Amino acid sequence: MNRSQLAMRVEDLGKMYRLGLTHDGSLRELANRWTRKLFKRPEPEPITTDNAQLRENGHRAADRDFWAVRDASFELNRGEVLGIIGHNGAGKSTLLKILSQVTRPTTGRAELYGTAASLLEVGTGFHPELTGRENVYLNGAILGMTRREVRRKFDEIIDFSGVERFIDTPVKRYSSGMKVRLGFAVAAHLEPEILIIDEVLAVGDVEFQRKCLGKMGAVVTEGRTVLFVSHNMQAIRQLCPRTLWISEGRIVRDGASHSVVEEYLRATPQEESTGDLDQAIAALPPDPAFRLHRIEVLQDGTARTNLENGKPIVIRIEYEVFEQTSGLQVYFELYHEDGTFLFETFHNGDIADLPVVSPGHYRSTATVPADFLAATRYELRFKSAISNIRWLFPPYLSVPITLHASGCVHQAYSGYKTPAKLAPLIPWETRRVG
Repeated sequence: MNRSQLAMRVEDLGKMYRLGLTHDGSLRELANRWTRKLFKRPEPEPITTDNAQLRENGHRAADRDFWAVRDASFELNRGEVLGIIGHNGAGKSTLLKILSQVTRPTTGRAELYGTAASLLEVGTGFHPELTGRENVYLNGAILGMTRREVRRKFDEIIDFSGVERFIDTPVKRYSSGMKVRLGFAVAAHLEPEILIIDEVLAVGDVEFQRKCLGKMGAVVTEGRTVLFVSHNMQAIRQLCPRTLWISEGRIVRDGASHSVVEEYLRATPQEESTGDLDQAIAALPPDPAFRLHRIEVLQDGTARTNLENGKPIVIRIEYEVFEQTSGLQVYFELYHEDGTFLFETFHNGDIADLPVVSPGHYRSTATVPADFLAATRYELRFKSAISNIRWLFPPYLSVPITLHASGCVHQAYSGYKTPAKLAPLIPWETRRVG
């Protein structure tokens, strides 16, 4: 392939974490890179690690080694839009962090040919002590733009983000949603040659998600190179001609989005175990105010992910509050398998004022009524936050579920499967009046 056409080349990329160790040095390196770019100092050669070097260390701690990404190789042409899909913990975000130079690879190499902007975790790329305005100019400088070039885009960025009132406030005082709005606006409007976007859109409200997807569609038509990680299969199909499917750190499929997505949905695990979810909860970073202990999806008193739509589904969340907290929100969202957002429901959604929660152990239970969901696949996304302040675990925990037909909706119409995303049993009354 002609190198001039390449936007990115990834060869045998791997990232290993040693469980129990936290020092990676990557944040310091990131700060140093920003300084080098701002003051026009030369950038070092791409960071690589020889497999032989890894073998020299032996296998003394093999039982504590975890490969988040392994043997990843692909190339991306200029102007190509690549979707990346996979379950939580598959290695998608780690891959993007390596490509964004937020963390170093353990093996292999990644080369980017052009300026790149990334939108990863909430607030990535922002200095918390600087104002929103100062961070916009800082990001422009990192991309090699002059102050005049950033100024030409500034009003458009602020209008899109909707944070005009707070643009001269330090970013550390922004809510998660405000950071996401400004972060996406900066990444999309400063016109980097390569745009790398993780599933941070899940933090914004539905209207903002639509706005972002619309802007991404415009970015695509401008011929820029885009990597887009999402659980929204509809958006992946719509925006990305090509998709990578990552599972357990490896690329298992690379091809046309419609075929990769269909295969991914068919292969969604349907086992009755909640082990992956329990591990994800155990791995959550500690928070001084809150700890999540358990999430259960129950039917007939049994934890399961294969469910009948003719029976109630019980959602049970157990957690601990360590200090008196105002505005605690524990909730879940329901998505159709194609990525359509259907509804959200809060543990205290029926109250008029923000509650003050005392320290203690709590169990919140929600019941999805029988004859409400269609016989199809859904995704439950569990979230918790202190209202308008911060997330308690970013950005959500995902539980795929499959509903099988057992209810009385459309029962008389043998073989009929509704194309609707919900199938509620609506009470009717019919009387002969003549």
